[in-house]
Amino acid sequence: MTSLFPGAGTVLNVFTVLLGAGLGMAVGHRLHERTRSVVTDVLGLVTLLVAGLSAVAVTDAPLRDAVGSGFPVLIVLGALLIGSIAGSLLRIEDRLEGLAGTIQGWVSRRWRSEGGTGEAARERFIEGWLTASLLFCVGPLTILGSLNDGLGRGIDQLALKAVLDGFAALAFAASFGVGVMLSAVSVLVVQGLLTLVGVLIGGLVPDAHISALTATGGLLLAGIALRLLRIRDIPVGDMLPALLVAPLLTQVVVWLR
Repeated sequence: MTSLFPGAGTVLNVFTVLLGAGLGMAVGHRLHERTRSVVTDVLGLVTLLVAGLSAVAVTDAPLRDAVGSGFPVLIVLGALLIGSIAGSLLRIEDRLEGLAGTIQGWVSRRWRSEGGTGEAARERFIEGWLTASLLFCVGPLTILGSLNDGLGRGIDQLALKAVLDGFAALAFAASFGVGVMLSAVSVLVVQGLLTLVGVLIGGLVPDAHISALTATGGLLLAGIALRLLRIRDIPVGDMLPALLVAPLLTQVVVWLR
């Protein structure tokens, strides 16, 4: 599918997220709490599936060829350790929750769509925003699709992602409400920046680095899945710097070989 302009795929993706979230908010309040809980469990399982599909990028041939067969897992481990330590020192999770809580309070005061500004509503808003943002912004379709869009290779991958994200946003918004709609901003920023990278230096980004980033992102999604399934409240926000560390660590290993 030919792109009308660089970033057209991201614009389409943002539109489908907003549309899906809007429809989810329209019907979500009509669902029984037990039904919402089941929907959340389903989303957790599907997120776990997407996480597995992303994490398997650690076995990609370009990554193994670039760093050696024994290093891909160590690179992901190192990226998560370094990124998590840096994120915890920077208190990224707390800052994200504070930002989301401020936005949720502003939305609640004006729209009254989340049942007030209580702690439960705040947690629901934050969970919806963080979960949807990571699901929509981490993965091979996000990275490769945005880069290909910037390189002028079409928006086929982002068009497929837009459809998937639209349905996911509908399901998430039915459970979490307006916080999911805010994830459209995350999609716009992340994919917009990746598309810009594609326009400027996309042809210079090795497949090995993308595989390392994708595999690391898959584990972050697994952490989100565990939160959705109420198994363990993993501070995924503090781990976000790992997405930057993974390709950098890959390059360091390449230099040292």
